[in-house]
Amino acid sequence: MLLKTFGWSFAITVLGLGLAGVLWGWQGLAIVGILSILEISLSFDNAVINAGILRKMNAFWQKIFLTVGILIAVFGMRLVFPVVIVAITAKMGPIEAVQLAINNKAHYEELVTSAHPAIAAFGGIFLLMIFLDFIFEDRDYKWLSWIEKPLARIGKLDTLSVIVALVVLLVSAMTVAPHAAHGGGDKTTTVLLSGIAGLITYLVVGGISGYFEGRLEDEDEETEDGAEPAAAQKKGGGTGAAVGLAGKAAFFMFLYLEVIDASFSFDGVIGAFAITNDIFAMALGLGIGAMYIRSLTVFLVRKGTLDDYVYLEHGAHYAIGALGVILLVTIRYEINEVITGLVGIVLIGLSFGSSVLRNRREGKPGAQSSAQSEVTSGV
Repeated sequence: MLLKTFGWSFAITVLGLGLAGVLWGWQGLAIVGILSILEISLSFDNAVINAGILRKMNAFWQKIFLTVGILIAVFGMRLVFPVVIVAITAKMGPIEAVQLAINNKAHYEELVTSAHPAIAAFGGIFLLMIFLDFIFEDRDYKWLSWIEKPLARIGKLDTLSVIVALVVLLVSAMTVAPHAAHGGGDKTTTVLLSGIAGLITYLVVGGISGYFEGRLEDEDEETEDGAEPAAAQKKGGGTGAAVGLAGKAAFFMFLYLEVIDASFSFDGVIGAFAITNDIFAMALGLGIGAMYIRSLTVFLVRKGTLDDYVYLEHGAHYAIGALGVILLVTIRYEINEVITGLVGIVLIGLSFGSSVLRNRREGKPGAQSSAQSEVTSGV
């Protein structure tokens, strides 16, 4: 199981470190290794969140997540995205931006970091919405019941998550944005527009994927009542829910996963400039880390870990909420990436420990869910 799941990650690590050693020597090898560890530490909670979504998808779309998805994650977010940011910020063509990244690394780094307020506002609000929608929903399992029970009660107001996110954005625009650490000057307008863009992106992508997922659930209920759903009739059998989300529902869920990954990668890309301003070394190191996060996501799904340790998703969502707030705070204040990574690791570690204690109290050693194994065996 371990080699099957992490095999590609191990292979990419060997190739990546070997390539770094050949191109940049021992110093380059060390830089790529450090960047890989940075990405894993910052995105560990991302794997838990991804696993909670990926387990709803069928085997085909899980493979798409691991193939096409990793190409988007590595080349799109870790290599192309910073170049696009520079092209937009400096109002230059993409070819000019690439040439700048190669020939004038210091200025390239300056332009990328100057875009940090916009990036932080977009990613911070997007991640905050994920946390708010989770914490305001009434769930069967409650980790910190003293806070989750009252929040679930007031969460019956459908627009509460949006209201809270907008209030947080407004407070950020009034406090941290006027004194942005990067880009210079007052970034209030930039933060407001970027935060609203993050909110709209979440509502559109999450709303569409939720709509199609809801339709599949309705079809599943019809099947239980003895009426075969239209989708199954067209395909000649099998319901979407029985084998995982497929079709439009899975496509928009895939887009949702990619946007989540993008939001998580923002702080990693910006933080990587503290280590190197070489875009190729950065893409290589962060890409290796992204591979491990993808492999860890699949491992969690195949092992049914989220079913066995029921508070893990809670810990990951609390970590997401913390990361969203940290991103907004970094518009004005510098926060070391080590602190950001440790917050997520500590919260997930505490939720895992609570899950283990719960299983012991109830006499459940954490046996793997056979039903989940059957769903993901084709990945």
